[in-house]
Amino acid sequence: MAKSPIERFSTVFLVAGLSFFLFSFVSSGLVPWLMMNKIPTQSLDDLAKHIPKSFYKLAADYPQEFKLYYGEPNAASFKEAISLGRDNYIAEACWHCHSQQIRPISNEPQRWGKVSTADEYQNVLQMPQMMGTRRVGPDLFRESERRSNDWQMAHLFKPTNVVPSSVMPEFPWFFSADKHPNKRGLAVVAYLQWLGSWAKDSTDEMIQSIPKDNRASIQ
Repeated sequence: MAKSPIERFSTVFLVAGLSFFLFSFVSSGLVPWLMMNKIPTQSLDDLAKHIPKSFYKLAADYPQEFKLYYGEPNAASFKEAISLGRDNYIAEACWHCHSQQIRPISNEPQRWGKVSTADEYQNVLQMPQMMGTRRVGPDLFRESERRSNDWQMAHLFKPTNVVPSSVMPEFPWFFSADKHPNKRGLAVVAYLQWLGSWAKDSTDEMIQSIPKDNRASIQ
């Protein structure tokens, strides 16, 4: 018995739909994975070979809290802190309002620092990558040492205390009952101060090349 036109077209649409799905899976999923799989990715051990001075400063600024939660500032505690900090950064949706990609447009290098390059995202802490698309708050990819640890802590506890116009929510659960930073609070600040630490020298050179009257907007 011959199929009706509707049945024939239904079969064509079904086959076409499955074919396009398979094509999109291969082209958008499998091929990029095969390409990226060949690119070396820095592990936490690799990152811990270059501990930024801000991490040692964090241990000095909050000695009792740091020793309680992380012991001494070394490779092991650095890996634990920045990994936990990244996880909390994701969990608290910080990526929703803060990008991590400095683009070569609209004077972004003058506002945020050196333009981001692909190799800077080839590490485990950028999986998933958090380049972002919105900037309700500033880009954080060069945040390292732009502000002190105390400023970062005060900003997390009550943002409007340091930036009156801020719309960022408060994060009191990053602090103990006596308002001292807890393990998560230290971790988030360690992570923020790590962002861009690998390019700090280049960023400092860029800042020095800007007229003094214009430096305040990026520091």
